[in-house]
Amino acid sequence: MRKLVLASVVVGSIMALACGGATSTEVAKAQQPADQPVAHGTAEGGVQTAALQETEARHDVVYVCSCGPQCTCKSMATAPGKCSCGKDLVWAHVVKVEGDEALLCTCAEGCTCTVSPDDATKCSCGHELRRVSFAGTGLYYCNCGGSCTCNYVSTEPGTCKCGMELKKSA
Repeated sequence: MRKLVLASVVVGSIMALACGGATSTEVAKAQQPADQPVAHGTAEGGVQTAALQETEARHDVVYVCSCGPQCTCKSMATAPGKCSCGKDLVWAHVVKVEGDEALLCTCAEGCTCTVSPDDATKCSCGHELRRVSFAGTGLYYCNCGGSCTCNYVSTEPGTCKCGMELKKSA
């Protein structure tokens, strides 16, 4: 019996050393199939995917109405939801701010492209840039000059990564 207990302690110690203090996320990644996102816990006890956590860490992501160019509801938010006309808001990221307007890339979620150096009406991934006004959204955004590429959007007041105070949309 003592040998069995001793063997259990030794095996447990070896496994603890082998894990090297791995976090639950690292353990989940090791156990998760490669084609599925790893889930992370939230403060509310829910579960998030790694992709959603990455989006939350970014400050250039917004969700806008998917009505099309003739859209008049002009909804913009920092989280998924519905626009004022009832359509789903779609993921986009700010590539440039001009005055109180954001130039958005609406390509694949997670995209990090910039304004195309060859065509200022397109993003570097080839999609047409969408121009959306911050007016009426209640969002805070960086506008550190006539044409800002900090691309920082927030629901709270604060400072941009360049050090400027965020401007609140009217």
